[in-house]
Amino acid sequence: MFSKATANFVRQIDPEGSLIHVSRVNDSHKLAPMALVIKRNRIWFWQRPKYQPTDFTLGDLLQGHEVLRPGVSEDDFVSYKETLGDKLFGKLDTEAGSVSMTLEGRGSSKLQSCFGQLKKEELDVKKLLQDSSNRKVDMRHVLVQQLEKRAEVLAVVKQRIFTTNLCSITHTKKEQCTFQGVLGLVGMLGSSFQLCVKDSNNIEADSDVSLEIPSGTVIAYSVLELEIKKNGQYDICLRPGTIGGIEADNTVHTVDGNCNGKQVPETVPSGASQNGSHEMDISSLGELPQSTRAALFQRLKETLRDRGALSYLQCALEDLCNGETRDMTGHEELESWSAVLDSCTEDSQGARLNATHLLVSALEELPDKTLSILSETSPDFLEAFDTLMCRLKDSSEPLSTQCLPLLLQDNQAFQQAEQLLSSTSVTLRRDADRLWMEAGSQGVLPVVLRLSVQGLSLLCKGVK
Repeated sequence: MFSKATANFVRQIDPEGSLIHVSRVNDSHKLAPMALVIKRNRIWFWQRPKYQPTDFTLGDLLQGHEVLRPGVSEDDFVSYKETLGDKLFGKLDTEAGSVSMTLEGRGSSKLQSCFGQLKKEELDVKKLLQDSSNRKVDMRHVLVQQLEKRAEVLAVVKQRIFTTNLCSITHTKKEQCTFQGVLGLVGMLGSSFQLCVKDSNNIEADSDVSLEIPSGTVIAYSVLELEIKKNGQYDICLRPGTIGGIEADNTVHTVDGNCNGKQVPETVPSGASQNGSHEMDISSLGELPQSTRAALFQRLKETLRDRGALSYLQCALEDLCNGETRDMTGHEELESWSAVLDSCTEDSQGARLNATHLLVSALEELPDKTLSILSETSPDFLEAFDTLMCRLKDSSEPLSTQCLPLLLQDNQAFQQAEQLLSSTSVTLRRDADRLWMEAGSQGVLPVVLRLSVQGLSLLCKGVK
């Protein structure tokens, strides 16, 4: 809830800038000017880097005992209050083995963030450079030693934005579900709810969570990366877009932070991610047993309505791909994923797990509006839309309208396809005889939308 509120704040205040939202309240005290943050590489090329605050400052890393005291300026920033609301409706008919189910749900969600008057502190970088010009990084420091092994990058906090008064974040959610058949329905309703059974196949759930944020809580910050030589000499990367790293064996280990969805090829690369170790092959999802595909499809459709849960799921899958595990205990909306993920990790090469992670990572990159539309789509629509996208991608010329899948020849379904593409800055055009797309930008959104629809379509084959 806190992470979603701060992420919304950054999207509103600095959508194309350098601000990073704070995802955990517990990290706030670590984000003072000159504090050190670890920037970590991600698997897929469109993913933004992860930033992990540390318990150290730049002064802790430098040789010598003189305390480094750079100048810090403080100014009023903005007064911020935001209310976001969604109305959701969805219907799912599915069969898994001998179990059949019809599920229809509707609800509303409202997130209200009241951060009040905010302030900004900014590091005096010129004074910092003057005061530390003759000092080197202690290459034996435990933090540096650990980073050399991981090829991660150190960055120093340049500015931070923080609250000046007690403020609050409130999340209100109302859900009503009508179902026939039994398939662990209660697990989809999220945490902390009250149940009221109206009859044998109707359930209502309400949740209202309020979080008070103390004065002085950091909600966003920006960093400057460090380039560290083998002999301990270092430079602060001052020019925008400059990448840092730690020199080793005549090379500098870096993290490519320039993509961030700005410039990528229009077509999905056949292999090669950001670090070249994972191929972008999602086809193995179609090899999962039908019951697993049906369960995975259902769980994903539910999770699309909660960006926080989707982000946490992506992190859990990333940990699994890296041979680590993440405890989902206490995350009721995600605990039901355990059995599904176990089914995805049964093959020895981990292809299914990588494909699942690729799909979830693509979904996480999509805007809220796109996720909302996808959460309301039927399996038939997803298959038809996927077919249309493949035909458009494989053709350098406009398509004949006769190539339009039968389902999308219906005006209502075609309008839904238009809305889905429009949410990623792509316009679907047609006249009496031709059909074509016009891209409004060269970013990653069209790419990840195609991946997302392809993956969901593979999962829902046979799910009606």
